[in-house]
Amino acid sequence: MENKKILVVDDEHQITRVLKRSLQAHRYDVRTASDGEAALDLFRDFHPDLVITDLQMPEMNGIELCREIRKISEVPIVVLSVKGEEKTKVEALDAGADDYITKPFGMDELLARVRATLRRAPHEKKEVTHLEAGDFSIELSTHQIFVRGTEIHLTPKEFELLTYLVKNHGKILTHRALLGAIWGGNFTEQTEYLRVFLGNLRKKIEPNPAKPQYILTEPWVGYRFNPSAFNKE
Repeated sequence: MENKKILVVDDEHQITRVLKRSLQAHRYDVRTASDGEAALDLFRDFHPDLVITDLQMPEMNGIELCREIRKISEVPIVVLSVKGEEKTKVEALDAGADDYITKPFGMDELLARVRATLRRAPHEKKEVTHLEAGDFSIELSTHQIFVRGTEIHLTPKEFELLTYLVKNHGKILTHRALLGAIWGGNFTEQTEYLRVFLGNLRKKIEPNPAKPQYILTEPWVGYRFNPSAFNKE
């Protein structure tokens, strides 16, 4: 099996050097670039399985890089951001990034995020009629959802929303991304839709809706779906 290929983009050479050495030690094939324009050129030749990019860079920043990559590829993208850059994180996620890691971070955390993101990477497309993730089992053809073996009855829109969350489990989904995917581009500012529907979903699927374990809130950013409950008593 070929080693997975990772493109690391950061204008701080010390960071790219450390990341390259650490990722190569775990058998990844790594290339580096110091700005978005150089990364885009390298991307076309290297065809990476994952891109890790900083947000603040000269020439072409990380957000612009995400947008350009998304025009030609669905390769997973993880962005590196400084704590407190919530607005920038949201912009990056809306531009097509799959996840973010806040600086400073530990190498163990980065490697865990890399493994998780690569596992979620899209494979060859085929018609899917059944979804399975953690405690959730979904029959798309019959619109049935089972949580830990128990069927949960949802409205059509709740079914659509939960299915989207399950398909993207582990990935941070911004308010705009969720609203656009479920209600369409004209509703990307209608956050009250999310509050109402996610509140209803939590009442139906969470062991304790007041302390959600499946639909997790990422403050100021959006939501992350965890398919397995922390406590299964």
